[in-house]
Formats: sequence, structure tokens, C-alpha cells
Amino acid sequence: MPGIADATPGGRCRFDAIARWLQDVAYEDILDAGLEGRGAWIVRRTRIRVESFPRFGERMSVRTFCTGIGRFSAERSTSIQSQSATVDAVSTWVYLDPKTGRPLRFEPEFHEIYGESAQGRDANVRRRHPDPPGGAQRSTWFFRASEMDPAGHINNSHYWTPFEEELAAGPEPERVDAEIEYRDAAIPGEVAVLRDGRSTWVASTDGTVHASIVRA
Repeated sequence: MPGIADATPGGRCRFDAIARWLQDVAYEDILDAGLEGRGAWIVRRTRIRVESFPRFGERMSVRTFCTGIGRFSAERSTSIQSQSATVDAVSTWVYLDPKTGRPLRFEPEFHEIYGESAQGRDANVRRRHPDPPGGAQRSTWFFRASEMDPAGHINNSHYWTPFEEELAAGPEPERVDAEIEYRDAAIPGEVAVLRDGRSTWVASTDGTVHASIVRA
């Protein structure tokens, strides 16, 4: 059930909250599969398609399953349903050696557990979003130390917060389809938010892009 901190004043659950639910259910699924501690996972890309938003206080059902396996990456699809909500998300995760940070091939057990639902589909991690143009509108954002996670960098859900600021500036949205790509992990401190049309980039002050969001 969404909590008070997950929702806007109008009761709509925010994108950063939905992103937290996605990563939490993914971790719970890995625990349930008995694969905890085999390797580290980082999310490379997530597309969230909201036909209708979850609302504060509503009970939800969350269903997740593997829909693609690459050499060292996997695609996970997740659906969120409630009395009023319909959300479908697809994330691509990269599997890493926790000691070296290098891509790690999957153990046979991973294929045994998730191969049936993946049905031979790949999990492509190639970047799809462009770099920000030179004339993009620029503003300042600050990531806080309290937004870091156990991986030692800003948690992926917090990159949606500047996007939520855009939504808050207009009328309450009924449906949104947006995709985020993560590039270079951010640490606490000042970052730049660049906007051009339906695209948003979060970048360091020296121009390194941390993440990009494209709204369909």
C-alpha cells in the first residue's frame, strides 16, 4: 500500500516512489530465487508506462518476471495494479562482480530459474538516448547524502525527482510514458538539470551525464 511519503498533495503516487517499488520487488524476487550475494546488480534503463496512477491508501498487486537474458544483463518486466492504477515497467539490469565492478556472466542456476520466462529474448544494454544539445535549458539541482544507497551512490529512484518537479508545475497528469537511462553514478552535491523538449538530463557540473529521461 502506498504511504504518505509516496504521494503528491492530490494523492497521486510519484515516479520516484514507483521506481523504489520496482527495485524493491526486484530484490525480493532475487531473494526468493535464492540468488542473493552471487553478484551485484545495477539498473541501466527503465521505462515506466502509467495508464492510470496508483493513489495513496490503495492496496496494490505487484507482479514481476524476467523477460530477457543477455551475456551479463537481464530484462525485468513489472506490472502494478490496483482499483484505479495500471502501470507497466520494463527495466534492464547489468550483473557485476561486486569486487571488481566488471560485468559477470550468469551462473547456470540463473538460467534454470529465469530462462523459461525469458523465452530466449535478449536484454540489450546499448544506450538509446542522445546527449543533451548545446542550447538546452539549464537549472541547478542538489543530491543529498541521505539519498545514497548501499552501493555508495545516489539511488536510481532519486533521478526521477527533477522530472516530478516538471509534472508538479502543470496540471495533474492522467497518464505518462517515460524512459530513464543511467550512465554515470552521481554522488551528493550540486548537479545540472538540462531540458530540451520532452527530454531531461541530469549531469555533473563538468558536463558528465548521470542520467537522461525521455517522455514519449
